[in-house]
Amino acid sequence: QVQLVESGGGLVQAGGSLRLSCTASTVFTINTMGWYRQAPGKERELVAVFSSVGYTNYADSVKDRFTISRGNAKNTVNLQMNSLKPEDTSVYYCVAYLRDSIYWGQGTQVTVSS
Repeated sequence: QVQLVESGGGLVQAGGSLRLSCTASTVFTINTMGWYRQAPGKERELVAVFSSVGYTNYADSVKDRFTISRGNAKNTVNLQMNSLKPEDTSVYYCVAYLRDSIYWGQGTQVTVSS
């Protein structure tokens, strides 16, 4: 079983920045990790995904504002969020892909005030 622990959410004014981090607890090396988000009444959507083979993908709504990167510790992924907008307000979930399974974190709230 893989457990994901997220940190870094909070309340910020529009135009501000936040940095989310996620660490997966497993002896295996996870090559692909990412972030999804879900706002009230909306479906969960991909924010960004990172693969150790060099693949990254971003939602159009966050391109040029968010940056996903591998953390220094094993099985860690970070999401640097700049120029935040009120529409970025959501619960952000870390996701990890290992073999044929997908693992989710418990979610961290990001609230952007106007």
